[in-house]
Amino acid sequence: MIYWIIGFAGAIGSLLRYSVGKVFPAVEFWGFPIGTLLANYMGSFFLSWFSVWSVKRKSVPSWVQAGVITGLIGSFTTFSTFSVEVIELMVAGWWRVALLYVLLSLWGGLILAWSGYQLAIKRKRG
Repeated sequence: MIYWIIGFAGAIGSLLRYSVGKVFPAVEFWGFPIGTLLANYMGSFFLSWFSVWSVKRKSVPSWVQAGVITGLIGSFTTFSTFSVEVIELMVAGWWRVALLYVLLSLWGGLILAWSGYQLAIKRKRG
């Protein structure tokens, strides 16, 4: 049963990820892969927040946690697309843009994951 839940949530996450890419196509941002960056930013924040929030709330069933964390967020974020886009930028000779993308992805993702964690902790206390 859990596989169906993760698969269903994964289908939703991948459709949401595709939609972000359509709304923010790299072509309209001078080749910068903004759609992937935004999806990974949102996923970093939400994964951190939901992980802490759902563990603190004893009433969230494990199948909901698995569906949201592994299915929805796991399919929404994309390290493989990020990796390919960095390589494509480097091959095109856009080394500085590739480096900027790597740094923004790494530091932005970490900052947003920390922010999600802090929000969940504050919500728990309040």
